[in-house]
Amino acid sequence: MLMRNLTLFRFSPAVADDLSRLDEALAEHRLRPCGPLEMFTKGFVPPVGRGPDAPLTHAVQAYTLFTVGGEDKLLPAAVVNAELQRKVQKIAEEEGRKVGGRERKRIKEDLLTELLPRAFVRESRMSAYVDRKNGWVVLDTSSRKSAENALSQVREALGSFPAVPLAPEQGPRVLMTDWLANGNLPAGLALGDECELRDPATATGAVAITRRQDLDAEEVKEHLRNGKAVFRLGLTFDDRISFVLGEDLSIRKLKFLDVVTDELGDSHGDAAAEADASFALLTLELERLLAKLEEWFGLPRPADA
Repeated sequence: MLMRNLTLFRFSPAVADDLSRLDEALAEHRLRPCGPLEMFTKGFVPPVGRGPDAPLTHAVQAYTLFTVGGEDKLLPAAVVNAELQRKVQKIAEEEGRKVGGRERKRIKEDLLTELLPRAFVRESRMSAYVDRKNGWVVLDTSSRKSAENALSQVREALGSFPAVPLAPEQGPRVLMTDWLANGNLPAGLALGDECELRDPATATGAVAITRRQDLDAEEVKEHLRNGKAVFRLGLTFDDRISFVLGEDLSIRKLKFLDVVTDELGDSHGDAAAEADASFALLTLELERLLAKLEEWFGLPRPADA
């Protein structure tokens, strides 16, 4: 179980204490199948194993893994509108009258009632974990909106979950631009092979995106001399993890390098043991990386009220 993208939030020590009841709280919000007339359902699914009695959390030391699930009916608006138009046209031809707005609305509602039970269902899953010791919420997505939606599910289950977005004391754009322009990278950090540069003064300014390129190249330096700033930067940490860091401190394209994956070995005998080993390795490596992000950018943990 290795995550690919990370969106991060923080919480206080008091919130960490409240998370001891997470498994019990999630049990009342288990994902159920979409009903015939429902467009979607949201809830929690077992992060390890399957079945109606499988636990909804998986804990290793101070880390607790959970998975937010969803079912969405696929009923494209174009399909509904085409069928609506067909019915409206049929009424006009057979009864010789126009269909008013109120009647169109009623016909559309009847169509949804007719079509929803036959619509395909799309499943979604998002893994996440809480680090109670250091106060991190780590969600496997690069979308802030998706992360916020997942946290809303946790808040609904717990009644309250005041996890907050990162509030860096050091501006990520300024710091990453300095790393790229002047080579002032912290110890253990090295440039990767991609970046996104933009003119920070305007929302519609020129954008330069480089991939699979030496970031020390003169072409990249010229963009920086022309006033562009770093909005995303490919990096490698301790020759163990590669990733692309965004100016919002989201992490994309997270990859554990061979020296890390080799530590997992080939097999651990059964699915539960393999899940434990994988999750333990993930959290150990990310604990080190997140501690450095906290140091480099100044990411204070919220204090208790």
